Parts: sequence; structure tokens; C-alpha cells
Amino acid sequence: MTKKVFAYIWEYIVKEEYMTEFEKVYGPEGDWVQLFRKGKGYFATDLDQDMHSTNRFLTVDYWNTKEDRDNFHKKYSKEFLELDKHCERFTEQERLIGDFDTTMNRYYKM
Repeated sequence: MTKKVFAYIWEYIVKEEYMTEFEKVYGPEGDWVQLFRKGKGYFATDLDQDMHSTNRFLTVDYWNTKEDRDNFHKKYSKEFLELDKHCERFTEQERLIGDFDTTMNRYYKM
């Protein structure tokens, strides 16, 4: 079964000395996922590493709706900002790719 969901995509250029820590914090059981799981409507994060530029990563956070993500940001803004501040040292650059509607059949459980 497929489902239309909301995806929130970021690009990161990671400093070489922080690669391991970045992957741990942003990975499938990392600190960001632990925080997102507190929010209604969150269900997964992908961490993708560029095969040709290995310090370049994308995160794709999946929520049922954009409103679920926005409500999470309102409710957990303090925790979000604290973790974001902690993670700033990992990257040379961060860039929001955008907000996307996506159709998927993985992750989604009825």
C-alpha cells in the first residue's frame, strides 16, 4: 500500500573530524530521531551519504503531514534548538533542500 506523506530534506557538508559523530547523531537511532519520535506523526529518517563526495549527506525526515512537523517544532522548540546548537560544530555547511509531498510504501504502517 502506498501513502502520501511529508518529507523534510536537508543537505550537510560535514567536517572530516566529525564524520563519525555526525553519523551517530543523525543516523537511524541517533539523537535527532530520538527527539523526533516524541512528535505525533513522525515515522522515519533516512541518512544518505554521497558516494562521490563522502562528507556530503542528506537527511530525509518523514512525517504524516507538514502540520505534524510544524506542531512538533512548536512543542519541542527548546529541545530542538539545543540539539541544533550542539550539532553546529559538525558541519561546514547546512542547507534546507525543501519540504516535499512524497508517495511511499516503505516505513508506513496502517
